[in-house]
Amino acid sequence: MARYVVGDVQGCFDSLTALLEKIGFDPQNDRLWLVGDLVNRGPKSLEVLRFVRSLGDAATAVLGNHDLYLLMVAAGWRKRGKDDTLQAVVDAPDADALLGWLASCPLMHVEDGFAMVHAGLLPQWSIDEARALAGEVEAMLRSPGRDAFLAELAGNAPAQWSEDLTGHDRLRCIVNAMTRMRFCSYEGVIEFRYKGPPEGAPLGCVPWFEVPHRRPDDTTVLVGHWSALGLRIRPGLVALDSGCVWGGALTAYRLEDGALFQVQSSEARPG
Repeated sequence: MARYVVGDVQGCFDSLTALLEKIGFDPQNDRLWLVGDLVNRGPKSLEVLRFVRSLGDAATAVLGNHDLYLLMVAAGWRKRGKDDTLQAVVDAPDADALLGWLASCPLMHVEDGFAMVHAGLLPQWSIDEARALAGEVEAMLRSPGRDAFLAELAGNAPAQWSEDLTGHDRLRCIVNAMTRMRFCSYEGVIEFRYKGPPEGAPLGCVPWFEVPHRRPDDTTVLVGHWSALGLRIRPGLVALDSGCVWGGALTAYRLEDGALFQVQSSEARPG
């Protein structure tokens, strides 16, 4: 069995199909991990959701910010953006089943020395603590309180973690760190505005994985989310958003030996 971790698909179903064909993915024997943002901006979000769901236990997808955006849009709690390409999902006859499946996906997945999360982890958190915090969000998304939670999910506050946080503020801070963060201050305050490359970091901020006093751990964190960072592999980090939806590549990383596989995007957004 091989485990392949794939970067942000964002509705680029044809590119995903080409990549899986290139690696010879066999759902009977192999496992597919996806770092989140299955949907939006690309043209075939519906096809991506149906395909990944159809893989059953052969696929593990963590939630990204665009996946949560879809859940908020479908529940009527989020205004549609100009880059939104989700109408086919919302109108699909199996929309309820797909959205229910998406809401059941984990926010973080930990296995055999790897931790997969869409964006990043705050420096205050150990892997075990982060996994437990992700579980709080997952329990809410799988509960009758999901709709009320989605209604309160948008927003940047609070931007700094505290164990004293409660209710929706606590869950929103966890979600924002794990699905939206690129930079933070040395004190762990999330910077939300700047989305560019690391060398342009706002004053007082660094990429989340470069905070010097991060909790030590031997776990390798697998992420996507940050196309301006691109493919980056360093001790403790594998970043796999190689900008497929922007005309870059879709990338897979094999956990067993670190082998990389790529296909050039065939579904880039104009501009």
